[in-house]
Amino acid sequence: MSALSPDEVLNAVARILIFEDRAITFLCTQDEVSIRFPKTRRLAAYLSVPHYYVIPVLAAMEEDGLVTRTERVGVSTNAKGTALLFSRIMEHYPAEVKQILGKDLLSAIRGRICEE
Repeated sequence: MSALSPDEVLNAVARILIFEDRAITFLCTQDEVSIRFPKTRRLAAYLSVPHYYVIPVLAAMEEDGLVTRTERVGVSTNAKGTALLFSRIMEHYPAEVKQILGKDLLSAIRGRICEE
């Protein structure tokens, strides 16, 4: 089994949020907007790999400044990761995102993410 890449993980996160959850959980603070990832075991199941294959990829993504991992809370993007994941979602699934968020919320979120 070959090693997972951050791109594969981000693509899986995007597909889970858009097509399975039909929801995107944002956390908006004064400093940034973050997107909550699915639980690690769910992500691993979606990718058809053991969960311990996903953990090192998430650790590498944390080192690269894309995500923050918090024990017992989960994984969420930081400003850099939010911009990357959201742009990927918008590039591949714009109609679905608009259905989920609605035009006004999509515009507001896009504005916040682009200004960071």
